[in-house]
Amino acid sequence: MHHIKVIIPAFNEEKSIGKVIQDIPKIVSEIIVISNNSTDNTEEVAKENGATVLSENRKGYGYACLKGMDYIAKQEIKPDIIVFLDGDYSDFPEELTKLVEPIINGETDFVLGARVSELRENGSMTPQQIFGNWLATFLMKLFFKSTFTDLGPFRAIRYEKLLGLEMQDKTYGWTVEMQLKVLKQKLSYMEIPVNYRNRIGVSKVSGTVKGTVMAGIKIIGWIFKYSFK
Repeated sequence: MHHIKVIIPAFNEEKSIGKVIQDIPKIVSEIIVISNNSTDNTEEVAKENGATVLSENRKGYGYACLKGMDYIAKQEIKPDIIVFLDGDYSDFPEELTKLVEPIINGETDFVLGARVSELRENGSMTPQQIFGNWLATFLMKLFFKSTFTDLGPFRAIRYEKLLGLEMQDKTYGWTVEMQLKVLKQKLSYMEIPVNYRNRIGVSKVSGTVKGTVMAGIKIIGWIFKYSFK
């Protein structure tokens, strides 16, 4: 039996977090929700639905993910696989089994849930998100011969490989940092197409001009940093 844990960063997701937790397959041993300075009932709803809830008051997607990893590192029994998932219900949590299966079978170290156009609900990704993904993955292909087509948040990775990445980014660059380090360390990886729908609530990144610009700068910055290292 494989030991799988899920890390869910969440900022004001009281309307969606319960649905996310309920739809996660029962093969998961622990669901860890990190409330990233939430001011609504995210923490209460997550606890009611059986999740372990942590608080991270420093705002940033990476800060929340690192908090979850730090919590796991202190546990006596370590997981085999970590799954990262957003708390806004845009991903389909029940597809987690598709992502972990190739890792369980020893086929790969890292699986990215790719939000392919034919499985995306209309309007679920903004034009700037689509362009940003295209640009980032184009540059990764150019500099690293990568086959990634997306920077999707729904992803699974072998736990010891995740530790080896020594993740650092505190904010918008978390996803691209992980993929760049997977490439630099020559870990095996694959993409699996996943469904994607309109999130519940307003995006804290792509829903604002500032968020979009800052995320774009951070992502491109990580790519160039690694290209010339």
